[in-house]
Amino acid sequence: MLRRPDGELTLSGTVVNTSRHRVTGARVGVRTGPAALGTRSGLALTAGRTALVRADGEEIPHHTHRLPSLPPGAARDFRLRVPVADLRLGGAGAYGLTVHVARADGAVLGLARTFLPVYPDGTAFEPLRTAVLWPVTDTPHMEALTLRTPGSVRPVFRDDALAAAFAEGGRLRRLVETGARQPVTWMVDPDLVAQARAMADGYRVARTPGATDPRHTTAGRGGRAAADWLAALKRAVRGRDVIALPYADPDLASLARAGDGGEALAGLLRRASRAGKDVVDRELHVDARADVAWPAGGAVDAGIAAYAERLGLETVLASGDGVRRSSGALLTAGATDDGAATLGARLTALTHDTTIASLLARSRPGTGAAGAPGRLALRQRLLAESLTAVRELPYAPRALVVVPPRRMSAGAARALAEAVSEGRKAGWLEPSRLKVAAQDPEPGQLRDATGYPVALRASELPAHTLAAVARDERRLRTLSKVLSDPGGTAASAHAAMARALSTSWRGDPAGARSYRRGVSRYLSASIDSVRLVPKSTVTVAGQSATIPVTVDNGLQQDLTGVELRVSSSRPERLDAVDRAVGVRASRAVSRTVRVRVRAHANGPVRLTARLHTSADGKPWGRPITFTAEVRSVPSGAVAFVAGGVGLIALAATFRLRRARARGGGAPGAGG
Repeated sequence: MLRRPDGELTLSGTVVNTSRHRVTGARVGVRTGPAALGTRSGLALTAGRTALVRADGEEIPHHTHRLPSLPPGAARDFRLRVPVADLRLGGAGAYGLTVHVARADGAVLGLARTFLPVYPDGTAFEPLRTAVLWPVTDTPHMEALTLRTPGSVRPVFRDDALAAAFAEGGRLRRLVETGARQPVTWMVDPDLVAQARAMADGYRVARTPGATDPRHTTAGRGGRAAADWLAALKRAVRGRDVIALPYADPDLASLARAGDGGEALAGLLRRASRAGKDVVDRELHVDARADVAWPAGGAVDAGIAAYAERLGLETVLASGDGVRRSSGALLTAGATDDGAATLGARLTALTHDTTIASLLARSRPGTGAAGAPGRLALRQRLLAESLTAVRELPYAPRALVVVPPRRMSAGAARALAEAVSEGRKAGWLEPSRLKVAAQDPEPGQLRDATGYPVALRASELPAHTLAAVARDERRLRTLSKVLSDPGGTAASAHAAMARALSTSWRGDPAGARSYRRGVSRYLSASIDSVRLVPKSTVTVAGQSATIPVTVDNGLQQDLTGVELRVSSSRPERLDAVDRAVGVRASRAVSRTVRVRVRAHANGPVRLTARLHTSADGKPWGRPITFTAEVRSVPSGAVAFVAGGVGLIALAATFRLRRARARGGGAPGAGG
């Protein structure tokens, strides 16, 4: 960035011969020219053939750097010093800068393009109030599965990828370290904080993602890194604004268009988000705001806005494309806007700069030495974009809201931090809080669903996936009825269901399917682990006896809230005295339940045993059927049964004769 007209512009870099031929007599040169400012949809540069050219096209050949002979694959460093006065720049603004290698005849062999922001000392543009949001999110890694031991409960992770991300040099660690020195607003996914805490306290890693047996796991290795990362994050957010996103950062657009599936999950998300704010406040020692909605791509329509309100959210981060002010103006992509728009009675749309957002989303500069050129190019582009935004209305107070991508790379984070710092030092950027940008909103309207971007719609979570999560929630309610400690299991499973709805699954449909199916398999395995053990034949000797039925409890906690019921196919021969027998079984054991029966006659009887939930009497699992062989029932009892059958037959014959007598015998005469 240039600030003094009497200084020098120093350029350094490396030329690499990627051709198959030796290059001789080549020179490195520079050209500058006005960038295509316009709408800021793209700053175009044009290549030249001369060694160094001023903005007016005059050649300056003596400011070139002669390169030695370059064989194929060779690399040579260069360094150029150019007096700023020779560039004849036209005052504050963003200028295109091209460094190229040319032969003696002027033919360009290669070039690199960047931007040169110029803001001379004494320039009195109105600083752009800049609110930078700093997202701390990642793809979900923790499963619903836990490993319970007598002294602990260890969560199970589908992989150990967070260990590297939290460690020194990892993306999340570098993201926190870079943001710690900046006046930014932190946007934190509570689930990521919860996962870090779980890792720090001790966790397991599944041998296969989505496995249902907690014994098939290994000890996680990222506990120390997670604890250090949490401590670093707590230090970084001290004194800063913190936003707790809805738990696991749910995909609001997918949920809003999922019909009954999205409606059924609204309650789950509201409860999860309240718990998520508590997690962020407790772990980071802050009072986070928890009313901000962040739809994918910042695209908002009336349905998304309505769903956000259902979740209790009051501010939505919007790209501006489709948000219409009371004046009738449409906020188009790429335009810098100063302020917010009210949408109905409770929701406010806070528009952000889509050009900068798309730059950060497309850029993936590395973190090491190899990534430095990419980071430098991104930093220069960000400086050029923000300075161009200032020049749009140089003397009017305006706001700029920067919303990076959810999984911003460490290199992009550093480039953004450097750009904001340089613009702040020069004087055209002024750090601001998010609430300042949202002050004095104008009335606004949203587009309808037909204007939603096609590309974003294609990456939404399918409606059948959301319906499956809603079914899993109902199944969890059933499972909770039979657990001695339903709270812990419900919390773990509900958190996993919220993760299955995360916006981070966009672009990874296979990962989304795998995670959601893992949650469903966990519930199925838990429900199926409480079952009756099949049996074949039992013998009943005498008029009364007890029949043993074995209940297998494969859960990791005690079984309660369930009862056993036995029915007979021949109750006149054998019936159950106990209508329902309560079942209690310790974790991971089988329990034999004895059901009292009463025999009336000898012979085989088919019995059906089935478990039911005590709370509502609904069937649980599959029934079992077996044979009871009744033997040695006293003859008196048999005679009583036979006599009873005879009396019933006589009574029926007597009633039939009386009926015929009343009818005069006509119907039966002709027969």
